[in-house]
Amino acid sequence: MIDLNDLPAVTSPLPWQAHEWGNLNDQLKDGQLPHALLLDGGQYSGKSQLALSLSRLLLCAHAEGGLNCGQCHACELSAGGSHGDFRWVQPEEKSRVIKIDQIREVVRFSNMTAGFGLRKVIVLAPADSMNVNAFNALLKPLEEPASGTYIILVCHRMDSVPATIRSRCQILRLPVPNVEDCLPWLDKTTGNRQESEKLLSLAEGRPLLAQQLFYSGGAEVFAARNFGLQALLAGKITVPQAVALWADADTVAFLDEIAVDLQRLLSSLSIKQLRSKQARLAFGLSDEVAQLQRAVSAGANPNKQLLADALLSKFSRELGAGILGDNILAEIGDDVL
Repeated sequence: MIDLNDLPAVTSPLPWQAHEWGNLNDQLKDGQLPHALLLDGGQYSGKSQLALSLSRLLLCAHAEGGLNCGQCHACELSAGGSHGDFRWVQPEEKSRVIKIDQIREVVRFSNMTAGFGLRKVIVLAPADSMNVNAFNALLKPLEEPASGTYIILVCHRMDSVPATIRSRCQILRLPVPNVEDCLPWLDKTTGNRQESEKLLSLAEGRPLLAQQLFYSGGAEVFAARNFGLQALLAGKITVPQAVALWADADTVAFLDEIAVDLQRLLSSLSIKQLRSKQARLAFGLSDEVAQLQRAVSAGANPNKQLLADALLSKFSRELGAGILGDNILAEIGDDVL
């Protein structure tokens, strides 16, 4: 969740977004910036920061050097979260979804005249947390954009966004952040390059997750989960012991971590290993986890304990050691995960 009530005077994109930021500035200068932009990329990569930087630039009355000026009245209002031409739409408190009533307000707002006579900006983050009805309600402002109105969708999982929405947006796919750009930025948080490298590696190259682990002091717990999954597949711990490792994690975090572990496993396989029975099972499990992620993002609220027990049991049964048939761990070593 983004807190818009106490922003710095100027909002800058993150260091690893320099190329994309330059392109967006060029489009704006040339009058080619699309009225509907979809930012697609991995979670914890800073997409919301890019959306916020662009929003404040669009609202600024005296933008200089490719950033909002931080001094005009519009910048003062956007820094305090009170700019009348700006809407940041995200799941409301205790909800994981953007509801249709919020989108109806977006439609109403999009038809209004900008109070400052410049532009109106709407950000939906994360856009993939909307359900079908909310997406359908969003079609009208995307199909018939009001003059001077810009809609920015922030997306973690592109496959959760209907083709009818994607086709009406310019899609900007943000690559995995470059380690060389992430480390100096993370050093400002940790104050120690070795600690930064350790956290970034643990977070699978996701800099905002690395920063979160530092602030929360949760690096050891996070690492234990990774080791626990490896231990489960190697038959060194039981399913109940593995489930207990995620006792303090919510459903979203549990599914996200399992999804990353599965992708890490699959990306480590050779062409020969990808043809194995277990590899096919792993791809099937990856699809199943993705479906669960989409369902939870759309508002499903399964019992986390039962879900973790069922999923980790299947994980152990189909990919773990000591089973008949193909065994990925036996072929590539049990240190992959």
